[in-house]
Amino acid sequence: MAAPKKGRSASAQSKPWRSLALILIAIVALTGGMFASGNTTPRLGIDLAGGTSITLRAVPERGQESAINKTNMNTAVNIMERRVNGLGVSEAEVQTQGNDNIIVNIPKGTNSKQAREQVGTTAKLYFRPVLTTEVSAGAATATPSPSASPSASGKATDKSGEKATSSSATPSATATKQGRAVTDALKADATASAGATASAKASGAPKASTSASPSPSGSADDATAKLQAQYTALDCSKESDRATAGKGVLPTEPTVACGKNSSGVWQKYVLGPAAVAGTDVKKGQAVFDTQGAAGWIVQLDFTSSGAKKFADVTGKLAQNQEPQNQFAIVLDGEVVSDPRVSSAITGGNAEISGNFDQQSAQSLANMLSYGALPLTFKEDSVTTVTAALGGDQLHAGLIAGAIGLALVVIYLLVFYRGLSLIAIPSLLVSAILAYVIMSLLGPAIGFALNLPAVCGAIVAIGITADSFIVFFERIRDEIREGRTLRPAVERAWPRARRTILVSDFVSFLAAAVLFIVTVGKVQGFAFTLGLTTLLDVVVVFLFTKPLMTILARRKFYANGHKWSGLDPKALGAKPPLRRTRRPARPVDTKEA
Repeated sequence: MAAPKKGRSASAQSKPWRSLALILIAIVALTGGMFASGNTTPRLGIDLAGGTSITLRAVPERGQESAINKTNMNTAVNIMERRVNGLGVSEAEVQTQGNDNIIVNIPKGTNSKQAREQVGTTAKLYFRPVLTTEVSAGAATATPSPSASPSASGKATDKSGEKATSSSATPSATATKQGRAVTDALKADATASAGATASAKASGAPKASTSASPSPSGSADDATAKLQAQYTALDCSKESDRATAGKGVLPTEPTVACGKNSSGVWQKYVLGPAAVAGTDVKKGQAVFDTQGAAGWIVQLDFTSSGAKKFADVTGKLAQNQEPQNQFAIVLDGEVVSDPRVSSAITGGNAEISGNFDQQSAQSLANMLSYGALPLTFKEDSVTTVTAALGGDQLHAGLIAGAIGLALVVIYLLVFYRGLSLIAIPSLLVSAILAYVIMSLLGPAIGFALNLPAVCGAIVAIGITADSFIVFFERIRDEIREGRTLRPAVERAWPRARRTILVSDFVSFLAAAVLFIVTVGKVQGFAFTLGLTTLLDVVVVFLFTKPLMTILARRKFYANGHKWSGLDPKALGAKPPLRRTRRPARPVDTKEA
């Protein structure tokens, strides 16, 4: 073989060291950034670190079957993320799955019950006038549950401090009296409902339905009779009755509802159409009442239109007699407060008080601040992984990875002998880069290493080793053709490079498609597979090839030692290729 030109040889000698220096600088810089940020380990997913995974399914409400669409689902995800982050859980994951499911992953160290309430509560808030109310039958001897919601007593106040007095329970009535109470209340509310309709047209509030203003027509009588039957049969001391009370009722319709009074006893209500909606609330804030004995309260700031609606409804209610001078603050169908009103409240502010503690007050304020979910969700499943179980799974994943790496190393030692001194450091460099980058991606983009991601990293060991094998086999093919090692390396590299790039492109394309079309934990596998595939290209180009070029100059490899993995005799090489000189052109004596 002809010797390479001097300039070309000098360039070839400098490039390997330059590439090695570049990748070593990159490793040092990334490692320094990892330690400087304090994130020295990858962030672990729920299945490895422990936590709670909640699956929520969107349930269509009456007349709103088409509401389950991509736009509303994405809006729900954004609201849930803000709610959970409001609890200080910055590492929670909220994402859609399919057309009507949302997966919420909450890491350990979080109050899972509180988080479940935050993400699953629709938080549809309405201010409804109270038509009639009384202690629910069978509730007189009920004892408050430790998980009871805020009591059904409260107050509304403006900035000037004007407030409504809290409500008190009334004795239970018989079924006949209850029926008359509903009928009388609806009749008494007819005039007010008509006025509310006119006001709604002017201010944009929901219009009162015809069922709220009974008339001699059969449909109104039927609606009244149905409401009477619901109110008579309702026993708020029973959880089954509370779960169904007022569900599926439109804001423009009267309804029945349950709530707890200041004594912790369940009370039932007949409520008129919603006068103010939660969308009219601009901000909710949990505050401890240091001036009075109310304890924790939730302060509400209304929007400009909401403030006008609230002033209108409180002005109308103030003209009524007990209990129709009350309005109920209804959250997801349950009355959380029912203050009385003595005059119109025009300040654009209100506050909800009751048996709040700091956590429940902040949760309610959080939900009101970030808005109501556009859809109603049902909790399909809740999976809790303890930290101990997560640790066991992580340990098993690391063992599997170590076994896979050990098998690859043994294979390289047996079949490639001295070439394994190039492959094994390349594997280590790839592993270091993958570890450091995954550690940095945790706080940067929220990447969490879960079991499928660990599987992707294990599969990547084989992909990376495959690139080395392709390169080594190309070099051996050149040696079999009779070439010495240094020319064989340079001739083998272009062909091996094409094969490696095509192979890695296919792997990366498969990982990208898998990441796009799947959700949940499978995305962890796809992400890790794609990341390690990209790192394979970087390591082969900037570390494996330059290192091979440098070692090809060493006698151990250049002379084809039997333990180098490049022994010409063991490979069945042809005699060395020699460049022959062309014979000199004979001189034509005649021409001379």
